[in-house]
Amino acid sequence: MTMRVAIISAEAVPYSKTGGLGDVAGALPKALKAVGVDPLLITPCYWQTKGEYLWNIAIDDLWVTWKGRPYHAKAFYSEANGSPTFLIDAPSIFHRDSIYGYTEDYERFAFLSHAALALLRRIGGAPDIVHLNDWHTGFAAVELASRRHGEDYWRRTRTVFSIHNMAYQGGFGIGQLPELGFTSQFARNAFSFNGYASAMKAGLEVSDTLSTVSKRYSQEIQTGEFGYGLDWLTRKRADRLIGITNGVDYEVWNPAADPELPAHFSADDLVGKTDCKKALLEQFKLPVDLDKPVFAIVTRLTVQKGVELIRQCAGDILALGAYFIALGSGEGESERFLQALRDYAPSQVGVYVGYNEKLAHLIEAGADMFLMPSKFEPCGLNQMYSLRYGTVPIVRAVGGLDDTVQNWDAVTQTGNGFKFGPYRADKLIEKIYEAGFAYADKAAWRKIQRNGMSVDNSWENAARNYVDLYEWTLRN
Repeated sequence: MTMRVAIISAEAVPYSKTGGLGDVAGALPKALKAVGVDPLLITPCYWQTKGEYLWNIAIDDLWVTWKGRPYHAKAFYSEANGSPTFLIDAPSIFHRDSIYGYTEDYERFAFLSHAALALLRRIGGAPDIVHLNDWHTGFAAVELASRRHGEDYWRRTRTVFSIHNMAYQGGFGIGQLPELGFTSQFARNAFSFNGYASAMKAGLEVSDTLSTVSKRYSQEIQTGEFGYGLDWLTRKRADRLIGITNGVDYEVWNPAADPELPAHFSADDLVGKTDCKKALLEQFKLPVDLDKPVFAIVTRLTVQKGVELIRQCAGDILALGAYFIALGSGEGESERFLQALRDYAPSQVGVYVGYNEKLAHLIEAGADMFLMPSKFEPCGLNQMYSLRYGTVPIVRAVGGLDDTVQNWDAVTQTGNGFKFGPYRADKLIEKIYEAGFAYADKAAWRKIQRNGMSVDNSWENAARNYVDLYEWTLRN
């Protein structure tokens, strides 16, 4: 019998996205379907969700018990991500100017969990696995664990809880639990953490198995530095914790067929990459000198992403005579720095504040080096996009960056990028200069590019690892 898996996520491409969680939740169901699983995705319908993705109303009367009263929601159906998807439509809860950032976010995603489980009961038999993602779904882990002991419908269903970013834990007042529908001592114990309630802690504690988005990150979250106060719990459950590196959707991120690019290329024929570099420089109105290297970032401008190190190294990049191109938004101080850097060196610096998917593809294709000096990085996707596009990543050896990038060794001609360890600007600068020397050796540079372009980071590999995890969860 085909395994049935229900994936619940606060965001999922193409319906919604703020970061890597959206990419993963959008791509995994399609990948699971390709390897023989029967998946479905449940995610909110936000104000930002494009109408073209809402194919039809599947359920017009999804009643959810909410704050002691029945709440009338709807569910749209779509397969715009290549797999069956239900989008919970509750305008008073999910239609906001942004997806996150509200003091009552914990309420909004507690509602998502209640609605998702109510939806599953409406559309057929219980799934074998409910795959939960990040703190937003910790509520569902507790509700399902509670119901499994009293309702035959859920008796055989098991839960997998994936940690995409341990830093965000969904904290709120412990006194709010009854209002959210959690009145048992079991629920209170699950959520309780240092005098308040944590949805992340609840998911970690009661889910049947745990996963993170890279092997290295699964080890890091068991330490005080990366565990954010919950490392005692991840160590306690280490026998049920596994790291599975995210995949890349090569139907979307493929330089040989990417519709967002002015020219296509592959590991065997890199001519089109030069055309993309020319188009990138023209896009930012920079002088077209194809011999000068282009260093680039596409990132959220936050402490996590190592923006402070990039600020300290920007002058060294310019001193090399190189170009520096940035696409991103976030902390105001970092946005202002990028604008000031462009004003200081307008013939070397290109900046786009905000997010632009088409431009992100062009940067990946046209840049020579991609900077990701993250303070922490559970998995990271841009370094894997960069590898596929022949854009050499320069990364800090943490989380998924360490798992997916191999340091270049000029003697053995192995490796596909450059890695440094301590979170210090001088260590990043060393790798920037090292990459600059390699860039000057055209044969060596082509070797590094081709090494990266030949790596298989496809979702098919990741999906098979998830199937193994699901099967292990059902057996144990």
